[in-house]
Amino acid sequence: MAALPWDRSPGLREELADFYRDLHRHPELSLQEFRTAQRVAEALAPLKFEVTTGVGGTGVVGVLRNGDGPVVLMRADFDALPVAEKTGLPYASSVRAQDQSGVEVPVMHACGHDMHATCLIGAAALLANSTAEWSGTVVAVFQPAEELACGARNMVADGLFERFPKPDIVLAQHVGPLPAGMIGYGSGPVMAGMDGVQVTLYGRGGHGSRPEAAIDTVLMAANVVTRLQGVVSREVPPAATAVVTVGRLQAGTKDNIIPDTAELGINIRTYDEKIRALVRAAIERIVRAEATASGAEREPDFDWNISAPVLVNDPDATTATVAALTEHFGEQRILPIPQVNASEDAGVLGESAGVPSVYWFWGGINYAGRDLDQVPANHSPEFAPEIEPTLTTGVEALVVAARRWLEHTA
Repeated sequence: MAALPWDRSPGLREELADFYRDLHRHPELSLQEFRTAQRVAEALAPLKFEVTTGVGGTGVVGVLRNGDGPVVLMRADFDALPVAEKTGLPYASSVRAQDQSGVEVPVMHACGHDMHATCLIGAAALLANSTAEWSGTVVAVFQPAEELACGARNMVADGLFERFPKPDIVLAQHVGPLPAGMIGYGSGPVMAGMDGVQVTLYGRGGHGSRPEAAIDTVLMAANVVTRLQGVVSREVPPAATAVVTVGRLQAGTKDNIIPDTAELGINIRTYDEKIRALVRAAIERIVRAEATASGAEREPDFDWNISAPVLVNDPDATTATVAALTEHFGEQRILPIPQVNASEDAGVLGESAGVPSVYWFWGGINYAGRDLDQVPANHSPEFAPEIEPTLTTGVEALVVAARRWLEHTA
């Protein structure tokens, strides 16, 4: 492969660093990424990409046609999280916004999606400046709402593979707490499937001094949380992987009022469809049983409102892509990593198109003598990748992977 054309794009690294800092300073929640989408579209337009906005809501698609050859889709997400930033960076976010329920929350790029979008812009620039060296079509997909696990499906439902060239392969990457400049990969199932359910328990409200006249949803919810901890340890086979997390429990408004409802947000991670069905059924069984045991006069409500499939890397495509990355970066910067229980909806794209997907991780952390448990990871209020070498590594990884699948002309 020819050297990457950084020299044909003078000042590109500095421009990308500024672009990243701007996105980081102005994060937007899932389904609200209007400014981010505009900035992405403005950055793509001078690169001779055909740019379409508003795909699946706030998604942006750029298409660069460069003769006959394969169609390579490169995907980056760009939504942020309801987290109050504590990095202390000069470009830290102080943004606040209303979430889907209308509650004002702090907003931060705590998962690195600003770095993902910036690297895809950089890869688009390098590919646009080296069209004499490859042939085919590049489709750059900037996806909203990954954190709600609906952005990819929204784009597919909005005609992603009918309105734009259908890919032969889908490529995506995620920055994380690996040492900056390192690339981690896996083959086959690499990230867990995810389901989320919002549960509402119903009781009878009353005065805190007269619990006998009420049906206490706080106690009901507390017992549900405790009982759910036995699902994985006592119902899932030890050799299988499953995680059950109660990430939200909300009830009541005052300490002397027994509330008539309580809400729980429950999240599960699995790799196997049978285990997934087992865990989902166990959650509903336990919640219903506790409501009955508490004397609830109304059945609980279940809203299974979020889901992402297991992310599967095609083994053959992964082998070929990792070989190209190894040739470019050297063996010392490439390492296999175990399955990750976090989830991603990038797999929806390859699954929906019926084509192979390859998804890898790359590092953004300067360890400086710190151990893994001492560095902030994704979703931490202190998480922020080092701009370099993270930015250059992410750009080059996308370009090298894309060029592995595009026709070479030089």
